[in-house]
Amino acid sequence: MTAKLDYKWHLRELMAVRGMFSTTDLRPLLAERGVSLSASQTYRLVTEKPERLSMKTLMALLDILGCRIEELIEPVAAQGRQRRAASGGLPADPAPGSADPGVGSLRPRRARVLPQ
Repeated sequence: MTAKLDYKWHLRELMAVRGMFSTTDLRPLLAERGVSLSASQTYRLVTEKPERLSMKTLMALLDILGCRIEELIEPVAAQGRQRRAASGGLPADPAPGSADPGVGSLRPRRARVLPQ
């Protein structure tokens, strides 16, 4: 029996490392490379694990982030069937300690507003 594969999507973390903390930072960079995504498509690309992704978009992301595909998409062994939450049929929250790390300790710098 062959192992089932899954992957981890590290776009959000890679953006944070490069100082991009908003999905709106990504849209013009994609547009420069000929990839036209709506605001909601860009948001979903950053915040969710994509199931389908065009090669053109993937190559644009690799170019923007200056990374290799292994840094953006990490292959992992698939977990067993996910439990469904009682309300709404969405996957249950992960156990503490196994939660998605998000951007971790990377945070944008606080803006300083100076009087004019």
